[in-house]
Amino acid sequence: MAAKQLGAERIIAMSRHADRQALARDFGATDIIEERGDAGVRKIKQLTDGLGAHSVLEAVGTQESMMQAIHATRAGGHVGFVGVSHDVALPGRDLFYSHVHLHGGPAPVRQYLPELIDLILRGTINPGRVFDLELPLDQAPEAYKAMDERRAIKVLLRP
Repeated sequence: MAAKQLGAERIIAMSRHADRQALARDFGATDIIEERGDAGVRKIKQLTDGLGAHSVLEAVGTQESMMQAIHATRAGGHVGFVGVSHDVALPGRDLFYSHVHLHGGPAPVRQYLPELIDLILRGTINPGRVFDLELPLDQAPEAYKAMDERRAIKVLLRP
């Protein structure tokens, strides 16, 4: 959704799940890739005339997803990682020779909040569509299980 708002012409989403693929397309994805790891990198390179993506968002936080993001990014491109990575080790040589810029850290939410709230109130964006299951707060463990098992994209917990 953010890539579309910022004017990206091509938005490649990585997903193996039909519900997530449909949501990605609704949010602006132009291409969907189901492959992971080296196969996923090859598909991205095919779609980008062998160059790789200009900007990549890594949102999984695993070793495989981080390396896929770095290897799928063109020289001089940018990888942004959101959230806290889980035991990710960055091979210095791979990163050095990739010529990729790697950025991460807490998002400055307050900086973007006024514009995002305005977009939501005007109906320009509807980020709440990611919530496809609602559960009471006391069922939080079930919510995490549903997301882990891909029975839900995101769960909205209600009091």
